[in-house]
Amino acid sequence: MVKCMEEKNNFKRQIVLYFIFAASMIGLNYGLQKINQLIIAPYVCSNLGGIEFFHILYCSTTPINMPEFIGSIVAVGITYIIKFFLDKYIVFKKSSLKLKETSQEFLKYFGFAILTTIENIGIQFILTNFFNTPLEISFIVALSIGYITKFFLDKKYVFTKDY
Repeated sequence: MVKCMEEKNNFKRQIVLYFIFAASMIGLNYGLQKINQLIIAPYVCSNLGGIEFFHILYCSTTPINMPEFIGSIVAVGITYIIKFFLDKYIVFKKSSLKLKETSQEFLKYFGFAILTTIENIGIQFILTNFFNTPLEISFIVALSIGYITKFFLDKKYVFTKDY
């Protein structure tokens, strides 16, 4: 009975921390993209935009807005890496620093992140385009479902070893 209560309390702690960190990473992602939009992109493009390499790979806005695209990729990458370590060491309390185990966990974590990102986009697209759900509601519903899915995938398949 006591062990069951401890497991239940541990599960609650894990899911609360997981969602607190998820919300924090959404905020960090937004902040990084705004810094890129307002500071980094204007600086790089005004100082290095005349160099073809920088113009094509970062400053070009046709056919797509490269500063926004690159900024988004960098922000997502940074937040995935930070969230991985928060989840590993704080949420799931894994203590191994071994490169092999951490690398394997990160690859699984990142793979599930890609799958749940596709899930988020799909849910948001369906809600917005087929059910005329306001963007803000579809965004919240999609992220909530995606993070719940990701939590259970991480718990069952990523952070499984006790060190």
